[in-house]
Order: sequence, then C-alpha cells, then structure tokens
Amino acid sequence: MMQSHYSLMYGAITHDDGVQFTVYSKSATGMRVLLYDAVDDREPARVIDFNPFVNRLGDIWTISVPGLKHGTLYHFQADGPFEPDRGQRFSSRARLIDPFAHALAGTFQPSDDGIVRPPKCVVIDDNFNWNGDRHLCRPLSESVIYELHVRGFTQSPTSQVKHPGTYLGLIEKIPYLKRLGVTAVELMPVQDFMERHWDGRSTGRTNYWGYDPLAFFAPHRGYASSTEPGAQVHEFKQMVQALHAEGIEVILDVVFNHTAESDVRGPTLGFRGLENQVYYLLENGGRDYANYSGCGNSINGNHPIVREMIFHCLRHWAIEYHIDGFRFDLASILSRDRRGHIVPNPPIVEAIAEDPFLANMKLIAEAWDAGGAYQVGSFAEVRWAEWNGRFRDDVRRYWNGFDLSLGNFATRLAGSSDLYQRGSREPYHGINFVTSHDGYTLNDLVSYARKHNEANGENNRDGDNQNFSINFGAEGETDNPAINARRQTQLKNLLATLMLSQGVPMLLAGDEIRHTQQGNNNAYCQNNELSWFDWSKLEDNLDLFRFTRELIAFRRSQPALRRDRFLTGRPDFDGGYPDICWFNAHGLPVDWLRDRGSLMCVLGRTHASARECAGRAVLMMFHAAETRTTFELPLEARSSRWRIVLDTAAPSPDDIYPQLDGPLFEGFSILMPGPSVRCFVECSVQAR
Repeated sequence: MMQSHYSLMYGAITHDDGVQFTVYSKSATGMRVLLYDAVDDREPARVIDFNPFVNRLGDIWTISVPGLKHGTLYHFQADGPFEPDRGQRFSSRARLIDPFAHALAGTFQPSDDGIVRPPKCVVIDDNFNWNGDRHLCRPLSESVIYELHVRGFTQSPTSQVKHPGTYLGLIEKIPYLKRLGVTAVELMPVQDFMERHWDGRSTGRTNYWGYDPLAFFAPHRGYASSTEPGAQVHEFKQMVQALHAEGIEVILDVVFNHTAESDVRGPTLGFRGLENQVYYLLENGGRDYANYSGCGNSINGNHPIVREMIFHCLRHWAIEYHIDGFRFDLASILSRDRRGHIVPNPPIVEAIAEDPFLANMKLIAEAWDAGGAYQVGSFAEVRWAEWNGRFRDDVRRYWNGFDLSLGNFATRLAGSSDLYQRGSREPYHGINFVTSHDGYTLNDLVSYARKHNEANGENNRDGDNQNFSINFGAEGETDNPAINARRQTQLKNLLATLMLSQGVPMLLAGDEIRHTQQGNNNAYCQNNELSWFDWSKLEDNLDLFRFTRELIAFRRSQPALRRDRFLTGRPDFDGGYPDICWFNAHGLPVDWLRDRGSLMCVLGRTHASARECAGRAVLMMFHAAETRTTFELPLEARSSRWRIVLDTAAPSPDDIYPQLDGPLFEGFSILMPGPSVRCFVECSVQAR
C-alpha cells in the first residue's frame, strides 16, 4: 500500500520500509514515478501514480513506496499544460530526471518513438566510513590551487594508472600532486552532465569539459571505474578522503547557471517538464529562454524555489562529500533578477555567503557571464573570492609586450587593491591566474600568436580572439633553439609572476610540463590527446617541473608573499622595511607615468604568528623589455645582504635555489639580459 506521510527532504529518501519520493511542481496536474528493473530497460516495470488528494501538500508531491531500497532506478513523469507562449512546457510522455537525484545510471537510449530516454535516477545509500576525515579548512591566503579535469588528468595511456579517466585514477596520481606542492585541486564540473551536446539525439559534439549539467546533486557517472549504478558516489568519496589524507583540499567547479535542456529546441529532461517558468529565466512572455550562459538557457537562481534547491545542493556536497569549496561558473547569472537585470546584493549571492552550513567553505565566483556582465571586483562582499580576470590580462599584456607601463602590472603584483580593497576584502579574495581551462595553455600562450580551433568544427570562429599571446617568430612548435629558449624563459617569467604576487595563485594542470593544445583556445569538445594530460612530457620537461615545484615551495615558505592584508607602504614594525617599496631600474622611486618595462620592489619582513615564523624581506626585479638593462640596488636595500632565490634567465638548475642558498648579491648593480625575473631574500642586516 502506498503511504502518504510527508517529508521536508526532496528526492528519493530511503526508510526502513521503503523509499519516499518527493518532488516540487506547482503547475502539474498529475505526477508519476516510473520504476525500472535494470539500467538498460527502455520501459518501466512499474508506474506509480501520485494521488493529488493524498500525495500532494501545496506544491509538493510525495509518496512512500514500501519494499524499495537503495539501488532502485526511477524517473518522474508529470502531466500539465503545454503552452509555450506562456512558459509552460509539460510533456506527459517525457521521462524526467529528479532535480534532487543523488546519482544517475546508464546513458541516453536511442529513441524511435519520439520519447527522450535520459539516464535513470538511482536511489542512493549515502553511508560511507570517513574514518574521521573532516574539512581541512586551510586559510584561503595560504592556498595554491590546481585546476584539473578528472578524466583528462589520467585518461592518456601515458598515465599508466589502473583506472584511467576516473576518480580512482586521480587517487593514483596524488603523489604527483603532493610532490608539486599544491594545496587544493579545483575539479572541472563533476555534477552529472550530458556527455554530448544535444542535436536532437544527444549525438552532437563531445561535451568534454562538462558544462552541461543534468543532475546537480550527482557525481558524474562517467568518471566511475565501476558501471554498477551508484558506484560513482562511493568512488568520489574515496577520492576526497584520499586527497584530504595528503592535505589537499577539493574545490568543485559548479554550474548553477544553465542546464543541458538548452533552448526551445532542446530536450525535456527534468526541470522543463516539472516547472519550466520557475527554474528558468524566460523572455517574450515566456516563449523563449534568456541566454546569459551562451548555452541556450539561464537558471532562475533568485527564485525562492531554485534558491532553496541550490542551498540544498551546496550543503549536500559539503556534508555528504566533505567538499572544501566551490567555484561558481558564470556566477554573474546569479546576480540577475527574474527579468535578467543585474541587481545589487542579489538574494542568492548574499544568502550563500551567510549560510551557516557553508561557513567554512571557500566561495569563488567567475564574476562574469555570456550576457555582457563583468563584475570582477564588485561581485559580492567579504565571503566571496573571485577569479581575477584582470590579473590574467594585465600580466599577459606586460610580459608579451602589449603594455610595458608599470601601474597595472604593479597593482596585480600587490594583490589588486583597486578591485578588492574598496569592498572591505583582502588580497586573498582575488584568485590569480594566467591560464585556465578556458583559453590557451601556458605553453601555447608563448607559442601561438593566433588561435587554432579548426578541430572544433566551427571554422575557427569559436574561442576568444583577444589572448595577448606571442609566438617569438614561429607559429607553434619549432626546432629553432633560440626561439625555444625564449619561450622557456617566458614560461618561467609568467609562473614566477603568478607565484610571487599577493593573492591566491591558480595553476592550470599541465602548465608545469608544457602541455599543448596546439593553439586551440577553446578545447571544450576535445576528449582526446589534445586535452589529456600527457605524462610523457614530465620527463621531457623536468627542468620546468622542478622550477614550478620549488617556486610553489618558496611561496609557501615566505609569509611576505601571501599577506592577508593589503600592503600600505608602511613598516610592519619598528626598524623594518615598509611592507612594500617600488623602484625603477635605477633604484629610484617609480615614475608611474614615464617608467616602462622595468620594475623593482621590496617586500618587508613580517612578524611571527601563531602559525609560522617571522618572514624575511623579499627583493624582486621584473624586466619585460627586450634591451639588456642594469638594475641598481635601491639605497634603502643596501644595508641588507641579499641571496638570490630565482633567476628565470639562468639555465637549470641555477634558475632556482630551493634551499635558499643561492649566490649573494655582490655589489649594488646587476645586469638583466632581457625579459626575466630575479628574486632575492634577505639573509642578514648590516650595521647602518
């Protein structure tokens, strides 16, 4: 007998006597749950109707089915009006994914009757032995983030793992991450997604990146090594537990801006068939979807129902999976009201920041969208950090010769106070990056002057045309040793700038071993060797890997490089250097209007804290001009002894000294042979 007691929990919840199914729909006139015996079944074994007089409370449909247990496969199916001009798109034949499904199983099945058969939902037992695992709660200011793709990290045969392209495969590569020294992995989308873009049969271009979500609460089934329904839940938790055991946090790239249902030509998979005009931003009286995502539709994140779903989802990942933080893809869509207007203090953005369940979570916004919003520096208040797109662009412009003026470059080095200080935030609210999944790899940034996206099948029209890249005289790979040497130095210049800047550095996986996408700056559909991490390149690029590893270690050892307060130009304590001083190549105060190409700064010592010892003063020299230039040590720095830590123009192993035992700075001047970075640490103080 079907029972009718109510629950405040959505989705499919197991009880001692069965499973309770709960779903929201305001406009549905009928609701059913379809139960399947096997993943490959095209038709349900049982269809259970909700009685609207017994199994409905307000807009919540709920029914408890005895005898069921975890592993049960199901869809919802809803009756209701199909009135596209008014925003209603119910389809009584559609098989619907539960918006709160904790896992999906199987694939899209071929349709010969016009019915789209998406993967099936799985009733999940969330029990897992965490063996005392907890969130690591590392301060954001002390983080070094590594952006990676779960499949791409180990899919290549060169990875030599037992479980390539999976959560378990990533576990096998944790020693590499530990050796590199990163403190957090930022995983590209793992919320279950459509593996191919929709073309009427779900057989379009490969959706390699994963930005096409089907089920926000479910780990992607395609990254599990087992095909057993629900296995991805256990394997994902194993991965998080293993990363935590090595001190590495897990940040998820979450996609609360659109879904795989796309525009009016897309399939009805779940949200559209349950309450289209609640879940999506609509235009033209409800007939069309607002497309601020560039993917056909936009989530209506500031509707109370959708806001509640997003809260439940974030809490689910934080509590059930021990996730340490979230990076919100195209987060500016969450700043739009129901008419698509950007509003100050949008309810969902503020509420996420204040949610007590998420108090220790890292919240990172990609503070723009495809509708023209660009909110870097103004997305939200204190709890939110942001991908600092201004850092990426200004650093690229400086090093690749597009803008040798010093003001913007120095501002990025110092933590982007122009963006964050006015909002009562600190340098660590800026996530600094030079490259990310979206754009060139670091190798390609210094090897290609223009994008090469022909493999995507869009006649090279896709991808950003403004990359501030350089090829040093040859487009792509070359045997010219002089060009290759210039590129290697430039790679180190960019990496050094990233790791020596105030703020939080994010490194794209593979940049440390010169991964190339052959000039493709939009490899969203390239599930192949073009995107996969090529582990054979590690052996070929051990010098750059070593440089990156030791650079990360140096950053983590020096408090002066990762301050949690903005620099002021005043000493931290009596007798010390100011926390920052700026000089030109002559050792004189910078003329911000006239000086170009060459910049020097001294970061003062820091006090000892409860977490670490007092930090040394750090002297940095940046030279982006092509001419050989002599840098003069400023008078303010001549009372100290300085020992070189890194020199990007020097060959390995003299490009970095991991034991801080490099040569002393002799005399008061040093020649910078061309574009390069030198960094020194204070080793003693002479009597004045």
